[in-house]
Amino acid sequence: METSVPMSLQEVSRLPLSFGALKPVGQVVIALEDDAAAGRMAMALQAEGLSRVLQVPAAEMADQLEEWVANASGFSEFGTESSWMRRYQVLAEGGCGWLVVPAPDARAETLIAEVGHRFAARFANKYNRFTVEDLMS
Repeated sequence: METSVPMSLQEVSRLPLSFGALKPVGQVVIALEDDAAAGRMAMALQAEGLSRVLQVPAAEMADQLEEWVANASGFSEFGTESSWMRRYQVLAEGGCGWLVVPAPDARAETLIAEVGHRFAARFANKYNRFTVEDLMS
């Protein structure tokens, strides 16, 4: 089984964007209390069979979000992506740890939400083509 490895800033910068705003369609962005909590949740998700769990350290997420927010196109304001990015930036600067997890089907979404509740995730945002859905609500 793969282990969760913190992503480098170069890897984080490759996450999909739309008009300069973060938009990893088909994936879930999860915020947790800190990097240690993110690591524990990553291991739990992998134990449940989700092997492609990417952990993003708070400092690296904050750095990348600062760049994305500064360079996002005005067109990104038409959706919710820009407002979510600004919220993510505040949380990352405050030390929240991050996971990015592919969710190809309803089973994966349910599993991510259940594990997210166990680890007191702040949210687990599933990026769909036109919407962002909080799986934790």
